[in-house]
Amino acid sequence: MTRGGQHKDRGADPERRCIVTGEVQPTAGLVRFVVGPDNSVYPDVMEKLPGRGMWVTATRDAISQAGKGQFSRSAKAQVTVPDNLANEVERQLARRVTDLIALARKAGLAVCGFEKVKDWLAGSARVRVLLQACDGSERGKAKLWTPQGARYFDCLTADELGLAFGRQSVIHGALSTGGLSDRVVEEAAKLKSMRVTDGGNSATGKEKEAR
Repeated sequence: MTRGGQHKDRGADPERRCIVTGEVQPTAGLVRFVVGPDNSVYPDVMEKLPGRGMWVTATRDAISQAGKGQFSRSAKAQVTVPDNLANEVERQLARRVTDLIALARKAGLAVCGFEKVKDWLAGSARVRVLLQACDGSERGKAKLWTPQGARYFDCLTADELGLAFGRQSVIHGALSTGGLSDRVVEEAAKLKSMRVTDGGNSATGKEKEAR
C-alpha cells in the first residue's frame, strides 16, 4: 500500500535516494521516515504515513548516521531524533515479517516443523523461502537445504517464528511461491540488514544492547 491508501505496483520497483549515502536504489532496500506534527522523526515501515518521505538504507549504521544531521538537512528544519530509532525500526520490521508469514500460513502457503519443511523441500512444492530461527540448533538447521532459486533467512528468533505460525516457538518454516512470499522476502531482507552483526551473523536488538 502507498501512503495514499492505494496498492503499490511492486513490479515498478520504485527507486529513492538514501539521505545518508546519496545512492539511488530500489525502495526494497530502504526504510522510509517522516517528520510528525511534533517535529520528531518516525519510521514508516508500511510506507503509508502522510508527509514527505526521507529514505535511509536499511542498516543500523545508516540510521545512526541519519540521526547526526541528515534528517534535519533533508527536512530543512530542526527535527528530534529518538535515541532508540534503529531499535524501533527493527521492532516494526520484525512485526511486519511475522504478520506477513502469518497471512501466508492462513492462506495455506506456509508450513513449520522439521518434518513438514523437509517434505516440502523433497517433494513437489515450490519453496520460495526457507526460514530458520537464528537461535535454533545449528546441527538441526544444517539438515535442511535451500532449493535453487529460493531464499534463506535466519533473522527471526524461535519465539518470533512461533508468533508467525501461532505456536510458542518454531525453528523451521517454509513458504511456497506467491505474492505474499515475495513480500516476506522484501521485508525479511531489510530485517536481516538491521540485525546483521560485524561478524556477519544475525542478532536481535536486545542482543545488541547487551553487548
